[in-house]
Formats: sequence, structure tokens, C-alpha cells
Amino acid sequence: MENILVVVFDNAKGADGGFSVLNELDCDGIITLHAGAVIDKNANGTASVKDTQGSFPAHAIAGPALGSLIGLLGGMVGFGVGATIGGIAGVIRDLHASAANSRFVEDVSAVLEPHKFAVVADVSEGKTTPVDVRMKALGGILFRTDKQNFEYELRAQEITEIRARIDQLKGEEEKAMADQKSNIQAQIDTLSGKLQAAESEAEQRAQQIKREAEAKVQVLQKKAAKAQGEAKAKINAQIDELRKKADASVARLKSATSGNSKETGIKQQKAG
Repeated sequence: MENILVVVFDNAKGADGGFSVLNELDCDGIITLHAGAVIDKNANGTASVKDTQGSFPAHAIAGPALGSLIGLLGGMVGFGVGATIGGIAGVIRDLHASAANSRFVEDVSAVLEPHKFAVVADVSEGKTTPVDVRMKALGGILFRTDKQNFEYELRAQEITEIRARIDQLKGEEEKAMADQKSNIQAQIDTLSGKLQAAESEAEQRAQQIKREAEAKVQVLQKKAAKAQGEAKAKINAQIDELRKKADASVARLKSATSGNSKETGIKQQKAG
């Protein structure tokens, strides 16, 4: 299962140790570390991504889920998210539109106080116990959420809420006085533009999921080529699971956009 992890530590030494643990587990084939970073919560509430030290390879930040989460946990000091996220302001808006994801961020934020540190990572785990045990031994407080739900809900919830608001305004427009209709229609037009943009972003994200999944598959295939027996079988099973999850995420995103688009068209025809 691919998860987003946040492990909070009281000091930089603990966080660096936690990051090294993830790299060790990755090197040993127990987990796959797709992306990770150590962040420092500053006194003013922002978060800086700090340089990691040690003999293990640092993994680059990749994917909007991890980048958006780091941004939400405390600003973007010293950290460039990249165009794939579409702007941290948009990600914050989307994230807070989803109650479940907001709770996850709130739970982490309640523990990640100023002057504390955290490891933030995107990992695939066959079992959660290896990471749990090692992080607990280091004194880390671990939070975990499924990446597929984290990303999908951001987009689907936004589309649902915009659609609901448009429907509400159309209901108001039918009962409004003539001099109020133009103002309501202007709001509908604005929201319709936002809906189209959200659906377009969801479609782009579906394509990005495909690309990210294939990149991860290529890394795993290299590992599989060097492995034998049971270890090789486990990696191949992980590849199959990764592809299935990516296909499921893409299907759900496309279902949300095509379903909303179809419904929007029907209701606009009726309204006209």
C-alpha cells in the first residue's frame, strides 16, 4: 500500500535518524521510498526543508500530495514545489475542502509545534510494522494516511462542492426578481469556469498518476532484476499492486469529471 507518512521528532537528530531509517528499509527491500524530506518547523510557524546528511541517498520530492502536505504544515520557506502542484494556494483551498484530509493535517499540526522536526515521506509498505517499530524506538510520533485517498479526495470534493453551489444558484435564479438574475447568472458563470478548470486539473492529474506510476515501476523493475526467489516475487507483486492502484485512481478521477460534466450539461439544457 502506498502511504503518506509524517513522523514528528523533538529534534533534528531524531528526524535525521528517522529519514535514514526509511532509506535503510528501502535499501533492504522492506519498503519502497518514493520521496521524502526532513522539515523544520520554525518559530514563526513556517516550515523549511532541511538538508539531510548521512550515507544513504536522499530521495527528491515528487508528486503533489507530498508537496502540498509540506506546504500545509508550515509554508514554503526554502522549498520550490514545482508546476505540477498548480500553486500552493490552490492546494490549500482543495485540501481544506476535504474534511478527512483536513483532520489528518490538523492531527499532525497539533503535534508538529515550532522548533520540532518531521520526516515527510511517500512510501509503499507491505506491512506497517517495520516503520512503526523503528520510528517508535527513535521517539518519533507517526501519522499515516493512504495516498490514493489523499489525492483523489482533494479533486473530487472540489468538483462536488462547485457543482452543488452552481445547482443552488440556479435554484435561486428561478425564484429571483428580474433585476437579480443577471448577478446570479454572473456567479454561475464564474463557478462554471472554476468547475471546468477543476475538471481539467483532475484530467491532468490522471495523466500524471500514470506517469508517476510508470516511473516507480521502472525503479522497482531494476530492484527486481537484482533480486532472487521470494524477494523478487515480492517486488513483482508490488509492481502489480502499484499499477492496479494507479489504474483505479485514474478511473475514479475520470469518473468524477465525466459524471459531473455530463450532469452539468443536462442541467444546463433544462435550465435553458
